Amino acid sequence: QVQLVESGGGLVQTGGSLRLSCAASGRTNSAYTMGWFRQAPGKEREFVTAINWSGSRTYAADSVKGRFTISRDSAKNTEYLQMNSLKPEDTAVYYCAATYGTALYLRPNAYDYWGQGTQVTVSS
Repeated sequence: QVQLVESGGGLVQTGGSLRLSCAASGRTNSAYTMGWFRQAPGKEREFVTAINWSGSRTYAADSVKGRFTISRDSAKNTEYLQMNSLKPEDTAVYYCAATYGTALYLRPNAYDYWGQGTQVTVSS
């Protein structure tokens, strides 16, 4: 199993930046994909971006392409989400997720392990 702990959320003005971190522990010596999802009030959880085990491949939702960047430091078992040019519509609880495997997974039900979530609020 993998345990995930997120950090780095907060309140930021439109156009600002935030960096989220997600530290993994447990059985991290097997290949696992990591991803970020978000959920706004009254909406379903939606895919944001994902990165494969080696960090060589990433995929991002159209709504965040060019603004958000996912990365991972395998030595630290940590993934990051750099969010730039934030908009009010980015306001949500952000969750990191992990699942064993080497592909990029876009659906929430493909992930077995989830963090507790961190609130990101973008003020207009």
